[in-house]
This record gives sequence, C-alpha cells and structure tokens, in this order.
Amino acid sequence: MTQFRPTLSKSERIYHRKAIDALFKEGNSHSMSAFPLRAVYMLIPTADSDAQQAEKTERPQAKFLISVPKHCFRRAVKRNRIKRLVREAFRHNKGLVAQWPLAIAFIWMDRRMPTAAMVNKSVVNLLSRIHEKMAATAEETTFPDPLNSDK
Repeated sequence: MTQFRPTLSKSERIYHRKAIDALFKEGNSHSMSAFPLRAVYMLIPTADSDAQQAEKTERPQAKFLISVPKHCFRRAVKRNRIKRLVREAFRHNKGLVAQWPLAIAFIWMDRRMPTAAMVNKSVVNLLSRIHEKMAATAEETTFPDPLNSDK
C-alpha cells in the first residue's frame, strides 16, 4: 500500500453531473453498507499512456462524493457537519483504495448525529471491504484459473 499525503484536492472529488450519473445509473456499480453509511462504488475505465500512468501512481486515483439526504437532517448545519466528518475520515484512510481508479459515493442513512469515532469506524470498514473486493478482482484478472482455460 502506497503512502499518500492526507490531503484532498479537487481532482479527488466527483463533481461533474456525467460522472455522478454514471455512478448511479449505469449497471456496473456495486454497493455495500456499514451503518450509518452506504458506499456505492465503481471502477473508472482508464486508457492512459505509460507516462501518464507513471504520473498517476504518485497521486491517489480514487474519487469520492458525500451525500446527506435532507429527510435525515433538515438543517444544513447538521448535514454539513456530517459531510465534514466523512470527508475527514476518508482523507485519513484513503490509502486503502487510492491505488485503484475508483469512484465512491458515501450516502448517509441515519437520523442521529454521529460522533467522529463512529463515522471513522464506518468509513474504515467500507474502505477496507472495497479494498478486499478490488484486490480479489485484480488477482482474478492477473492469475487466470488454469483449470477453466479453453483450448
């Protein structure tokens, strides 16, 4: 696992409508929950040259967005606090998924105000589970099963 600086740049955020629509409307995204958060993620297709790939290995490739529905918290102050807590937890733990070109959406599902420890625990749980799934997927594509090979 590569160490990344615990910062968040604009390149690590999903803000284009097309990217958000692709994440939620296309059929190649996956979802998992660690209450009170739900994560929807998908692999972002890339077609980079070797020079661009070498440059990207220095930067995190995972992008994210955070959504706190209005029906959970009517006041924007509370919604913004939860977004701030999730963003901080992601910033500290993004090294788990930063090596893959992923788009991740964190969606808040609880009506109670969380503590920072509770949010951090949920984010770490989700990121580690996404890491396990991506590592298993990469392992399957790298090492094909010799018993199932067609000749």
